[in-house]
Amino acid sequence: MSHYLVKTLVSLLIIVAVSEVSKRSTLIGGIIISLPILSMLAMIWLWIDTKSKAKVSAFSTSVFWLVLPSLVLFISIPLFLKKLPFGYALLCSSGLTILAYYLLVLLLSSLHIKF
Repeated sequence: MSHYLVKTLVSLLIIVAVSEVSKRSTLIGGIIISLPILSMLAMIWLWIDTKSKAKVSAFSTSVFWLVLPSLVLFISIPLFLKKLPFGYALLCSSGLTILAYYLLVLLLSSLHIKF
């Protein structure tokens, strides 16, 4: 149980820290959050839990492929914010991002790329 508590607290502290830093400097907050800190933590937790190089490798490959459609959110939200209130802009951007994930999965499947 303490293992899950440590994982939760470390992850939570990173998110709160980035949120607080971003209030002062969106550039520094953006730099911190764009680092693959949470992905690295997830790999560490996965390694500690499984000791499986294959699982960590597969996770890393999945993250690589799935970063691509997540970029749709960061491209579309500034565009939607010019015309819509924040909540609607976030909802529309999220919808486009989900569509991008779906299309990428279809594309990779059609190319027989497993992740």
